[in-house]
Amino acid sequence: MKSLIFALPGNETLAKSLVKSVDAEIGQAEIRSFPDGETYIRVASDVKNRRCILVCSLDRPDSKLLPLYFLSQTIKNLGGRCTCLVAPYLAYMRQDKQFKPGEGVTSKYFAALVSQFAHSLITVDPHLHRRSSLAEIYSIPTEVVHAAAHISNWIKNNVDQPVLIGPDSESEQWVAEVARDAGAPFIILEKTRRGDRDVEVSVPRVETYKDHTPVLVDDIISTARTMIETVGHLERAGMKAPVCIGVHAVFAGDAYNELQDAGTKQIVTCNTIPHPSNQIGLEKLYVDFIQNTNFY
Repeated sequence: MKSLIFALPGNETLAKSLVKSVDAEIGQAEIRSFPDGETYIRVASDVKNRRCILVCSLDRPDSKLLPLYFLSQTIKNLGGRCTCLVAPYLAYMRQDKQFKPGEGVTSKYFAALVSQFAHSLITVDPHLHRRSSLAEIYSIPTEVVHAAAHISNWIKNNVDQPVLIGPDSESEQWVAEVARDAGAPFIILEKTRRGDRDVEVSVPRVETYKDHTPVLVDDIISTARTMIETVGHLERAGMKAPVCIGVHAVFAGDAYNELQDAGTKQIVTCNTIPHPSNQIGLEKLYVDFIQNTNFY
């Protein structure tokens, strides 16, 4: 019997694409809000003894978590074999320790909630800053897939004479990987600190790359401040307008327009969060998980 793929609101395009790639059908469910803001769930598909995959990118997670939980519980109550979660963007990963006394370690609490209703989880490039793996906080099987190869391929096919730019030393490993696979050079901006508020930023070997197209790559574009500052450094150094690439198009507030106005040539993101800038599709990264995971 074929698996069922259920799309939470806003994730329909990805779900339909996955159905074409795996032996599955679209699950039919009605998810809406009552006038008082409470969530209504009705599953129309026959889920009894069937594998069910829930597709829900977890940006802006607070409004998505309850509908996701209710859908999972409804499927289980109707006899579904499992509810496995495809969450291209995984929220609540940054607050992974107490930075100040009394703070909640929300990444741990969020993981505990998701682990209660999902049987397994796949996500793309989560923010694993101080953790070595999701297994440290998730009690269900998890899989992490990476967008770097897809980004490199897009750069090879769409950017003439690219040079990848890393805004700081912390970005070097990520930038170097994408650059290597794209067959492109990379440089890391150099920072000279003259005081607490006086930092000079320079582009090393700038004359070598005046005819290249700068490419800025980051995992999450949220406020876009780092990219906006880097665009300014490149402009002052006399380089071409850059292409800005992000894995996750969070774009808090007016960040997208502010990044456009900063002097970028193009803004491109992967389709982990639906956004007009999506140009790099990652659907193939989820296929093995859906087809081969040992559901229970």
